[in-house]
Amino acid sequence: MNAEIWARTDLSTACDAFMAATAANPEGACIAVPARADRDYLPGGAEWSYREVAASVKRLQALYAAAGFTTGHRIALLLDNRPDILVHMLALNGLGVCVLPLNPDYRQDDLRFVLGHAEVDLVVALPSRLRTLTGAVATLDVQPAIAVCEGDDPEIPAARRPGTGEAPGRETTAAILYTSGTTGMPKGCVIPNEYFYFAAERYLTAGGLMTVRFGQERLFNPLPMFYANSFAISNMAMIMSANCMIFPDRFRPKSWWRDLRETGATILHYLGLIPPVTLAAPFDPDERRHHVRFGVGAGIDPDQQRTFESRFGMPLVEVWGMSEVAISTAANVEPRSEGRRSIGRPLRGMEIALIDDRGDEVDPSMPGELCVRRAGPDPRRGLFREYFRDPEATAEAWRDGWFHTGDIVRREVDGSYTFVDRKKHMIRRSGQNIAAAEVESCLAQHEHVRQVACIPVPDDLRQEEVMACVVTVPERSGDAALAMEIVDLALARLAYFKAPGWVLFLDSLPTTSTQKLQKSAIVGPGEDPTMRPGCFDMRQRKQGAAKADGGQ
Repeated sequence: MNAEIWARTDLSTACDAFMAATAANPEGACIAVPARADRDYLPGGAEWSYREVAASVKRLQALYAAAGFTTGHRIALLLDNRPDILVHMLALNGLGVCVLPLNPDYRQDDLRFVLGHAEVDLVVALPSRLRTLTGAVATLDVQPAIAVCEGDDPEIPAARRPGTGEAPGRETTAAILYTSGTTGMPKGCVIPNEYFYFAAERYLTAGGLMTVRFGQERLFNPLPMFYANSFAISNMAMIMSANCMIFPDRFRPKSWWRDLRETGATILHYLGLIPPVTLAAPFDPDERRHHVRFGVGAGIDPDQQRTFESRFGMPLVEVWGMSEVAISTAANVEPRSEGRRSIGRPLRGMEIALIDDRGDEVDPSMPGELCVRRAGPDPRRGLFREYFRDPEATAEAWRDGWFHTGDIVRREVDGSYTFVDRKKHMIRRSGQNIAAAEVESCLAQHEHVRQVACIPVPDDLRQEEVMACVVTVPERSGDAALAMEIVDLALARLAYFKAPGWVLFLDSLPTTSTQKLQKSAIVGPGEDPTMRPGCFDMRQRKQGAAKADGGQ
């Protein structure tokens, strides 16, 4: 029974699962933080057992309960990638409170939208985030309370409105995860508690190269906690197998192998950015002195997978997933078809269909839009429930009983699936999904910008980079100074990763016969737009802002 916490029908919440893991493995390692002397918290590193973390969860839960928070309330967490965010999340989850993990790179405009759209009751934040947070909150009609997270026992203000007080269950809303939309502002994925259990089931029953041992694994995950991966999938899988979660603050190339070795990591999670950076590093005689059994991630360059595995002595399991539906496929059994962007086969409980533009299934070996659902009578059970306050987007995503992912995939003769391209107009930089429309809306506010369109351009390090294609007002020509102003505007108002890395000045933007912007015509076939006259490389300026924020 202990080895299958995810299968227990007597458990309802993520907190229930955590307490079950604590009962099964009380002295086992639960949370670890690698040492880092220049970090402003836990510079010497730390490790806590399940029993110790459970005590912290119960203490925080009592504070929130005493303040009147319960089912029906929404609380946002602005706690960076520290272990505190997991402890607060579990405490709140046990009370039935809906949690919103916030991206610490958000600027005022980002925070204003998310906090206003979700109408949160309380924001729990680190002192270092207060200036940006208070600036955003001051502009809202309905202003949430703010609690400063300092020490073990933050002062929680009383809830300003009553909750429902209902006991949380599997279908209770546990979280809202904001993910970038393709045609507008971020959408809030509403996640019920059942999502945690079904995601953990798929992860823990995958087997093959992804076999997870109960109470014996240590997951090193540099992905941030505002990602569904860390917040709702991999950490829940580790909790439901009574394993340890290692919390690095982010991916740090210089200490990567040392951190893996010193923390005793047995599993690692990666983004497409990590393999090329580690492969480009000089040979380190200690780079194979680790205990990592396998890595899990997505987006590795097909030409680098075998090289990485051979050099560093570990298999990389490519998976496919989205915030809406969690991990759904994995290339975890041989043959894995390394070198062709294989995403493997459906995981337990998932069904897949490849659909053409007419809504019909495509012929064998032909590419089609990847559509997924849960097997059984309720195709949406255990997946995201809806986009918060956006019924139109929800209906568009769920059609004919399938969730339409917007990704183009091909089924191979061996039954595995290969990723081809993205159907949705999305820029994906270092694993971050960036909605072009959101960046365009920001840049259009510059007084010298007449029109703007943001498109993705290939980037050797970060997969894709944002290019802003700008038509200026007649009285101002495009030059390096204006390019810097445009990028600085985005850096001031949006998370740094959304800012353009390239600015291309054009005389006009192509449109259709109905005057709709035709982005596909901006760049010709095989053309490199970064080589055009009037194009300015702003990546160093953007990187400077990233370093200042501790980003990549």
